[in-house]
Amino acid sequence: MNFLESAIHRSRTTLLIMAMVIIAGVAAMRSITVEGDPSIAVPYFGVVVFSEGISPEDAERLLVMPLEFEVRNLEGVKEISSYASENTGRLGVEFEADQDIDQALIDLREAVNRARSKLPSSAEEPVIEEESTADFPVLMVGFASEMMSERSLYYLTTDMKRKIEALPSVLNTQMYGAREEVLEVTLNPKALEHYGVSPESLMGLLSRNNRLIPAGNLDNGNGRFSIKVPSVIENASDLYDLPLISANDAVVTLSDVADIQRTFKTRSGYSRMNGRRAITLQITKRTDANVIDTVAEVKQLINNAKPTFPQGVDVLYSVDQSIFAQQQVDELQGNIGTALCLVMIVVVAALGLRSGLIVGLGIPVSLLFAITILYVIGFTYNFMVMFGLLLGLGMLIDGAIVVTEEADRRMLAGSPRQAAYSGAAMRMFWPVTASVATTLAVFLPLMFWPGMVGKFMRYLPVTVFAVLCGSLLYSLFFAPALGAVMGRVGSEQGEFMKKLNALKTGRRWQMKGALGLYVSVVASAARNPVSTIALTLTFLVGTLIAYGQYGRGVIFFSSSEPQFMQIRVNAVGNYSADETNRLFQDVERAVMDVRGVASMSAWNFPSSGSDQIGNIFMELLPENERSMTADDMIKNIRKDVDRFAGVSVEIMKMEQGPGQGKPIKIQIASYDRDQLAPTTELISDYLETLDGAVDVENSLPKPSLEWRLVVDRAKAALAGADVSAVGLAVQMLTNGVKVGEYRPDRADDAVDIRVKYPEDERRLMALEQIRVATGSGMAPITSFVEVRPAQAVGTIQRTQLQPTEVIRANVAEEVLPDDIVKNVQAWLGTQTLHPAVTVSFRGNNEEQEESQGFTLAAFGLALLFMFVLLVTQFNSFYQSGLILFSVVLSTTGVFIGLLVTGNPFSSLLSGIGIVALAGIVVNNNIVLIDTFNQLKREQPGAEIVSLVVQAGTIRLRPVMLTTLTTVFGLMPLAMNFSVDLIARDVTYGGALSSLWVPLSQAIVWGLGFASLLTLIVTPAMLTLPDSLKRRLLSLRALLPSKTADLT
Repeated sequence: MNFLESAIHRSRTTLLIMAMVIIAGVAAMRSITVEGDPSIAVPYFGVVVFSEGISPEDAERLLVMPLEFEVRNLEGVKEISSYASENTGRLGVEFEADQDIDQALIDLREAVNRARSKLPSSAEEPVIEEESTADFPVLMVGFASEMMSERSLYYLTTDMKRKIEALPSVLNTQMYGAREEVLEVTLNPKALEHYGVSPESLMGLLSRNNRLIPAGNLDNGNGRFSIKVPSVIENASDLYDLPLISANDAVVTLSDVADIQRTFKTRSGYSRMNGRRAITLQITKRTDANVIDTVAEVKQLINNAKPTFPQGVDVLYSVDQSIFAQQQVDELQGNIGTALCLVMIVVVAALGLRSGLIVGLGIPVSLLFAITILYVIGFTYNFMVMFGLLLGLGMLIDGAIVVTEEADRRMLAGSPRQAAYSGAAMRMFWPVTASVATTLAVFLPLMFWPGMVGKFMRYLPVTVFAVLCGSLLYSLFFAPALGAVMGRVGSEQGEFMKKLNALKTGRRWQMKGALGLYVSVVASAARNPVSTIALTLTFLVGTLIAYGQYGRGVIFFSSSEPQFMQIRVNAVGNYSADETNRLFQDVERAVMDVRGVASMSAWNFPSSGSDQIGNIFMELLPENERSMTADDMIKNIRKDVDRFAGVSVEIMKMEQGPGQGKPIKIQIASYDRDQLAPTTELISDYLETLDGAVDVENSLPKPSLEWRLVVDRAKAALAGADVSAVGLAVQMLTNGVKVGEYRPDRADDAVDIRVKYPEDERRLMALEQIRVATGSGMAPITSFVEVRPAQAVGTIQRTQLQPTEVIRANVAEEVLPDDIVKNVQAWLGTQTLHPAVTVSFRGNNEEQEESQGFTLAAFGLALLFMFVLLVTQFNSFYQSGLILFSVVLSTTGVFIGLLVTGNPFSSLLSGIGIVALAGIVVNNNIVLIDTFNQLKREQPGAEIVSLVVQAGTIRLRPVMLTTLTTVFGLMPLAMNFSVDLIARDVTYGGALSSLWVPLSQAIVWGLGFASLLTLIVTPAMLTLPDSLKRRLLSLRALLPSKTADLT
């Protein structure tokens, strides 16, 4: 312990080191990246292959299956989900959470490259998309103008997109609401037929005249020259004079049979912001960028460029995450400040001003130490880290309280200030170290939480680790050094020592007030340990039975007030882009009329094999600035939208925490596709009959019409045509045929060159009037093609190479997803499903079961770690087991709290609360039992009951201080209040407070009950061995006398 003495005797050096810790913490606080949600590397990749014109059935067979074959054997692949739809095949590849992301990406690229040779030649290069929690946009910027042309607004937005992407903190900028540019060659069918030019020959001509020809170099001995044959199309004029045919010294060029212009593709949807049509930029930050600074930089750049904008351009903002992140930081820091004030009031009131300051200074020092560590290891300053700091707030001063109180007792006994703090630090070194070590042991298993939930929750235990390490450093080094300089005993401490001396000398009747009442209760419990323990166990069993009978059930995470909401707008039918726009605007206007919406971004698009026609993304006003909750807003939106026939909405609250999506997700899988639809419809119909299930949807194709041109190949061959010629003619009737591309000025991407028929020729009835080149000239296709209507196929899904369908649903207000899932599971038990069909519950239910399983395992592992440390500390199996028993009993308080408040058990947050509670409870018991052992050594002849009462009385104040500081720190959040004394703001039911209610309530109620156990039941259990021994001796003494009576 010489290093402790040296640190205290050289107090100036120790305090200088403390100042350096504070300076480093302030610097780290100013430099650390601030964001709302933690940035997590998601072990999920998307592989997208585009092939224009391909059907969902062919996309499954030609695009998806070759990719699945190569990817399925990769190391670490957890699940493969595939989606085949019109024009696209997509693979979702999920790796195990502990898989190295970079290596997984390399392996996936190699697998995709192997599959590339098996894909159709018409398929584009597969694109691998990496996903991250940082992919959510930090800001959406809309450029709107009723005075500018579409092209001018497009160029303005494109220029701003380039400038924003040049910012170092911006990762990517996506543009929405702008049509892609195209060099359109609009054919004149009559002119083609007049000159005898077939579409096939025209396609070949355009393709051959837009090639990069490597002509090479010429070396003639006098020099070396490069030879070039300019043949790449660089602008629209390059196409005008392309010769098609020549006859009688005349040349027919492309301009004679076609109109060539640079224009935009046919509109496929509309984008609006706050009700105005706009071109929108969706901005994503880099992982290590500060969300607040990034948004500020983007807005500053736009403000600087505004003077150069044409008149009439308005800049609109939406989904500004910096506002929410700043509000979240300010609110949680305000809560930390409030908790700090409350804790300081309690500590100063109990220990006096100087001792209170010595203890209270440990809070900022420990928190700044933790922030420094988090900055060094690369963590961001997010809401998980901030709550970890708040959670550690009540635990970090335990050691300082114990050391300071021991020093006060020594100074009252006559020791000098420096000797008192030096002796207190050495006396309490092992108890304090053991207390912190056992708390760290509790949180250690949480650091190995598997899966994506574990990556999200890992920030909490790591933060608590850093806080507790800082508190240990302060308690044993900085606090004694401060005490040696400024420590002084408070007057109330002297009164307490007088009462304690009276207790030691057996004058218990002199104990008055609350302390006297406690002494009487603990003495009674210590004399009757068996009765006390039996009563405690009876209460525990009764609580568990009551919770099983009246408990509200289980949720996965927490129900918090969201800052954002997303609305999916559905309408069944084959609607065009303009038709969906009219339907969509009705819904959009209804949403805008709802109070509490800060801004809104909307996209709509034609339906194709799906009933979805658009999305609305809403940013809500802060909860203290709106009169309605999110649930009330949802009710009003549903009520308003019900007025529109044929239109429905699905509303999803985008809450903080691990990504959840719709809380109910049921997967139906079978290799027999014919069994999927009836089973899916059966379960969907039942879900819709349940009162608590809303927004029920399934992945079955919706009623939609498509037209199929069935070619009689034999007749086509007789006519001198084939399927390729028919397909080419149909493409020119629809989206046009891509014959090449070029890159003009001011274009970020290459512009397609597309050949199509005029607008008035491209209509549904024209399908039967299409003419193709045959051996006898241009002829209609009706002689060998039949046009048939058919049911459109939407998206074909596969999971783990097996065809699947999915049912998703939200739940109504005050309804638990777990209740709906249990209801459906019970109903399925009464149904006879086809044996080839398997039904599994995914989503929240799957994650909830995994979380519950891990929480139980973590709790058991934490108990094992603690037991090893406790045996090492006390060298006693009984006393170590006694502490663990108290930890298990403390969970009773959690269930009492759930019964009183009527809240459900959160498998994630309440579970973590129980684990964290164990770390707090064990500290109080360690110090109490250590004090009992010390008194036993100092008073070898004293009665056990007397020693227990003395130990409880000595540790009454530290235990109560620990309880009160932790409870006061978390009480506002446990009551769903967010209190900021500095900003003089109180919010009830806000996004922050409601998010952490389950965890805060678990600790507050559990710790309140555990304090009674520590102060009353633990002393009784300490006397149990002696009580049983005395009873056994009494029985042995009675046995000889009874034997003598018998003889």
